[in-house]
Amino acid sequence: MSKGLEIVNPAGWPKPRGYANAVAGRGRMVFVAGQIGWTPDGRWESDDFIGQLRQALKNTVEVLAAAGASPEHIVRMTWYVTDKQEYLASQEAIGAVWRDLLGRNFPAMALVQVVALVEDRARLEIETTALVPDEV
Repeated sequence: MSKGLEIVNPAGWPKPRGYANAVAGRGRMVFVAGQIGWTPDGRWESDDFIGQLRQALKNTVEVLAAAGASPEHIVRMTWYVTDKQEYLASQEAIGAVWRDLLGRNFPAMALVQVVALVEDRARLEIETTALVPDEV
């Protein structure tokens, strides 16, 4: 987590694994549209959940960089998946892809199973909010 951002957890609550209950800070907000598992030019290289996750997170990191932000500035993500069981069965691989692309940054998160996404081949879509802290 970036300097200037604070992980918030209510007193007495157990520390969550892989996400934060809340992140607080002041600065420039960056709102990243839902990213899916195709390349920036709209090509699908994988129909596999983990392959699409890797590409969606790569896309997210690239959009953040264009806005002057990085993974350490991510404060919130919402994941939309078409198959909750596929997500649950992929936890170890998800963790490996996460650490590879986002490091040990754990924002506030939500996961929602949906019937379908706009792009028929998409297995997941991820919206991201980042906060680049004010200079201290």
